[in-house]
Amino acid sequence: MTVPRPFTPADTSARHWRFLLLFALANAGGTIGYLPLFTVFLPMKVEAVAGVDRLNLFTLVALIGTLAAIGANLGFGWLSDRSVARGDGRRRWLLLGIVSLALSYALFARATSPLGVLLAVVAVQCAANAVLAPLLALMADEIPDAQKGFTGGLLALANPIGAATAWALVKLPGLSETGRLCLLSLAIALLIVPLAFSTARRLPTHAPSIPRVVARRNLAVAWIARLLLQSAGNGLTLYLYYYFADLPPRQAAIDAADFVSRTLVLAYLLPLPCTLLLGRLSDRIGRRKPFLLGAAAVTAGGLAVMALAATRPVAVAGFLVYGVGAQVFMALHGAFWMQELPSERHRGRDLGILNLTNTLPALIGTAVAWLAAMPGSFAPLLFLLSGLTFAGGLVMLMVREPAPAGQG
Repeated sequence: MTVPRPFTPADTSARHWRFLLLFALANAGGTIGYLPLFTVFLPMKVEAVAGVDRLNLFTLVALIGTLAAIGANLGFGWLSDRSVARGDGRRRWLLLGIVSLALSYALFARATSPLGVLLAVVAVQCAANAVLAPLLALMADEIPDAQKGFTGGLLALANPIGAATAWALVKLPGLSETGRLCLLSLAIALLIVPLAFSTARRLPTHAPSIPRVVARRNLAVAWIARLLLQSAGNGLTLYLYYYFADLPPRQAAIDAADFVSRTLVLAYLLPLPCTLLLGRLSDRIGRRKPFLLGAAAVTAGGLAVMALAATRPVAVAGFLVYGVGAQVFMALHGAFWMQELPSERHRGRDLGILNLTNTLPALIGTAVAWLAAMPGSFAPLLFLLSGLTFAGGLVMLMVREPAPAGQG
């Protein structure tokens, strides 16, 4: 049984910042549990298994894997709530996720048929959510509201770490697929274990700053906005490998994977200063809405540039603009959502509902992309995704935030 340590003002010391860093690194570990798979390893595996039928198999695997992720995230969130209610905490679920991810990637490495690939991806999705569902609930449990914006910025470390991991694994010479996936499992464990063995903390309770009915309405509006942006993002990410691979000059599979991995590293590193700065600024002024509106507009603009691009440099520039806007929006949206949660007893479950805006969009974005995208003709899809993103920003106009209060 883990006894939570009360959070005190002294926790603004180095010990507190160490905890935030451990949390950000563990989130990166959960992210690399699935990001390299979908951006690099799965497209390559599908191309080897299915050949010219790659898009159909890739889409089918992604859709079924997403359904598994939805159920797993809700289930593990609920189970971690039950663990908290019993006084056991959520950290043991992180250890279960580490072991499950290692076994799932071993299954993926051995897959040589479409069915084998499908079953392995379902296993990876379930294992990754055994980490991510309890992990985000820990943020709501143990990090004060006045620091959630900055913490959201720190969580943006996950994507560049994930992209850099994928790139490094592709570039390492002399490694088989099995060797690369073994190293990936080791990296996941090294990032998550320190937080899993850290001491739990307990925040003081406080009265809500706005009426519960307003908070629920804000959550509903914010859920729809994030659903729209994430649908666009999933549609883009799912076919990003093929989008860049089809730009002239045509590349071999390993060269295309290398290019996409390097581009993702840059696109995920560039937003980091923005997410940290704007996250901290939103903490200080007590407002998230203006930043969310601006980030949605920037994201939509980047997608429009990608739609118009005829060369790789212009396409990369558009993707970088998209990356900055999307990362800022997701970081601050997560902080906003956690502040509005109606019940301390059901944070894992309620964050599972938020996670539907990460998993349902994979179904929506995949379906839209499957209908609108064709090899060599991604512009209609990208314009459609830009429109979805802009609509998500407009929806956030309906959010009602309380008057800013003095926060340090």
